[in-house]
Amino acid sequence: MRDRPGEGVGLSMAGGGGGGERLPGMLRTVAALVLLAQLAGRGAHALYFHIGETEKRCFIEEIPDETMVIGNYRTQLWDKQSESFLPSTPGLGMHVEVKDPDGKVILSRQYGSEGRFTFTSHTPGEHQICLHSNSTRMALFAGGKLRVHLDIQVGEHTNNYPEIAAKDKLTELQLRARQLLDQVEQIQKEQNYQRYREERFRMTSESTNQRVLWWSIAQTIILILTGIWQMRHLKSFFEAKKLV
Repeated sequence: MRDRPGEGVGLSMAGGGGGGERLPGMLRTVAALVLLAQLAGRGAHALYFHIGETEKRCFIEEIPDETMVIGNYRTQLWDKQSESFLPSTPGLGMHVEVKDPDGKVILSRQYGSEGRFTFTSHTPGEHQICLHSNSTRMALFAGGKLRVHLDIQVGEHTNNYPEIAAKDKLTELQLRARQLLDQVEQIQKEQNYQRYREERFRMTSESTNQRVLWWSIAQTIILILTGIWQMRHLKSFFEAKKLV
């Protein structure tokens, strides 16, 4: 969620002398905590969707470079007798394909009815994540409906901090510091990605402006040449009619 303008963190100060000097530092601290809190709410997306027998569903995820992405999914098959979704059989699998912003396939693999896929982005931008079932080879599907639960985690959300704490024997304070460091690193990646997008937008704008300029020049030249041709044509016409 985005913070609305004017709905921020309120600060109340008591006493005088020295309070005004600490205010900029406090504001920077509060701003950093708010930014970390906003980032903590991003990077994890859970949803479910329905697909048909030969249907392919794709999602677009904007990912900075050198960022790990983990996707967990499970499938449920529609049962006509109970009129509800039941866990799919092990034979019903899903094919996962991931393409980078340049259209290069960085992951293409067949998984089971429940699985987990992982990839690391090497190019910042919009990555396409597509899923479809292998139901065309199974009579079990029989034109039914499949529900897919998908959970995508990006960046520091892919880290299993309880496992990291147990492995490295970290205290609660050390673990929290590790989490903050990972969030700061993710913030830097997001900032770099926003700079990359801004640079691409600027290049696109400059290219568009240049094309508009050249098109205007070409239009002007065409109008001048057309006017000269019309004048010469009219002059030759009048001369042929002996009007001049």
